[in-house]
Amino acid sequence: MRTEECGRSRPPLWTRDFRLFFAARTTSLLGDAMLPVAVTAAVLRAGFGTSGVGYALAALVGPFAALIIFGGVLSDRFGARRLMVVSDAARLGSQLVLALLFVLGAPQLWQILVLLALIGAGGAVFQPGVASIIPRIAHDVQKANATLRIAESVTVVIGPSLAGLLLVVSAPATVVALDALTYAVSGACLLALRSVPMGAVPRQVVTSFRADLVEGWREFRSRTWLWSVIVVFMLWQLAGAGPTLTLGNSTLVTDYGESVFGLVMSALGVGSVLGGIVAIRLRPRRPLRAGAVAMTLWAGMPLSVALALPAPAVAACYAVSGVGMAFWSVMFHTSVQTHVPQDVLGRVHAYDAAGSLVMKPVGQAVAGPLAVVVGTVPLLSVAAVLALVTCALLLAIPSVRGLGRAER
Repeated sequence: MRTEECGRSRPPLWTRDFRLFFAARTTSLLGDAMLPVAVTAAVLRAGFGTSGVGYALAALVGPFAALIIFGGVLSDRFGARRLMVVSDAARLGSQLVLALLFVLGAPQLWQILVLLALIGAGGAVFQPGVASIIPRIAHDVQKANATLRIAESVTVVIGPSLAGLLLVVSAPATVVALDALTYAVSGACLLALRSVPMGAVPRQVVTSFRADLVEGWREFRSRTWLWSVIVVFMLWQLAGAGPTLTLGNSTLVTDYGESVFGLVMSALGVGSVLGGIVAIRLRPRRPLRAGAVAMTLWAGMPLSVALALPAPAVAACYAVSGVGMAFWSVMFHTSVQTHVPQDVLGRVHAYDAAGSLVMKPVGQAVAGPLAVVVGTVPLLSVAAVLALVTCALLLAIPSVRGLGRAER
C-alpha cells in the first residue's frame, strides 16, 4: 500500500509525466468546454437557426455515447496513449476543416454534422485512455483524480466564458480554429510521456475484437458494486440530473435573469473545485460510502430552484451541490481505477461511462413535455427527492457501502 506508514511519505504527485498529462487533459477539457459555444455561434451565423444548433450539438454528443464502449476495446488492444494521440490528431483535423468551411462561406448543414460527428467519435476513442493512464503515472490515484477534477471544474467555468469573449472580438470560425489547437497541445503532451508505452502490453493470447468486447462486459458485470452504481445512476440521470439541467437552468434564466444564471453556474464551479480539494485531503476507508453520503448535498440544487429561494441562496446551494458531486466523482473513479486490472481498465471504464450517460439525454428530453403537464416545480421537487433516494439505494447495497480502499 502507498498510504503513509511508519513515517514514510507518499511519492510526489507532480512528476514530469503527471505534469504533461495534466496539461494534456486540461487543454483538452478546455477545448471541450469552448466547442459548444463556438459551434452554436457558427451555426447561427450560417443561418441554420436553433434547430440547426440542436442537430449540431446532438451530432457532437451522440457518437461519443454510442461509440465509447468500442473506444474502450480499441484502447486496451492498441494502447491508451496511442489511441489518445490519434484521437487528438483526428479531432484537430476535423475541426480545422470545419473552421475552414465557415471561413469560405456558409457550409451545408450535413457537412457540419458529419464533421462534428467525427469530433464526437474522436472523444469516444480518447476518453477510455484517461482511466487507463492515471494509475500508470500517479503514485496516488485519488489525489491525481481530485487534482484533475479541480482542473475540469475550472475549465467548465472558464471555457464558455473564454469562447464568449473571443466571439466578441473575432468571427465564430476563428474561435473554432483556435479551439482546435487545444487538441494539438494535448497530443504533443501525450507524445512526450515516458512512463506509458505507446502501444498495448503484448498479449500471450491473441483475441478477436468481439472477444475483447465480451471480456470487458464480463469484467464489468462481475463487480456487483460497479454495475449497481451504474444502474442506480441511470435512475438519477433520468429523474434527477436530466430534469434539473433542463428545467433548473431554464428557470434560472427566465425567472432570475442571465446574470444570476452566470453567477449560479460560477458558484457550482467553485463548489466543484472545493470538492476536489476535500477529496485530496480526505481519504475514507470506505470511499463509495463516503461519496454516497456527500452526494446527498446535490439535492439542494433542484430544491433551491423549486422553492424559488433568493439568488444568493440558490448560488450557495449550487456551490454545496458541486462539493458533493465532485467528491463522489473522485471516490468513484478512484475505486474503478484501483480495483479493476490494468489490462481491462479501458473497457470497464467505457462500460461505466456509457451506462452513466445513456439516460441523461432521455431525462433532458422528457423534462420539457412533462413540465407542461405537471409543472416545473413538482418535477424539480421530484428530482431533489430522487437524489436522496439514489444515495439511500447506494448505501443499501452491501458491496457498495462496504467497498474498501485499494492502492496501486
